[in-house]
Amino acid sequence: MITPMRVFVLIFNARTENEGIHTIREGDRNKILMFESEDDATRFALMLEAQDFPAPTPEPIDAEEIKEFCESAGYEWEIIPENSNLVVTPPELNVEKTDWQENAQKEDTVEDTFPLNEQPLEEPELSDSELEKIRRKLEGLL
Repeated sequence: MITPMRVFVLIFNARTENEGIHTIREGDRNKILMFESEDDATRFALMLEAQDFPAPTPEPIDAEEIKEFCESAGYEWEIIPENSNLVVTPPELNVEKTDWQENAQKEDTVEDTFPLNEQPLEEPELSDSELEKIRRKLEGLL
């Protein structure tokens, strides 16, 4: 399978000093999802938000760059092809604290994030109207 040059990954606090990348924990390993389609990445990000996860931003990145990052961090990676029959949904469990929060205790959960520069992640606060807008978008996906 040929890897596309540009893929989309989910970034928390994109283009700030404390950005982090979204991963999924499988056992004791972490995996970064690389979406060929920005729309698929956006849908996945909205599903994360619906599960009370901090709001990630789909960001374009060179596939080879993210693969090198995964190798250096000991992470797995998976390409989510555009227009595939593969339906990607977030796991039902999220970690209580991200890897870069001080005194974080590892729990046996399946959702995680990886620090890109070791700064704490602040959770955004959403107004009721913003939550209602997201809820309507998600309902429209069903």
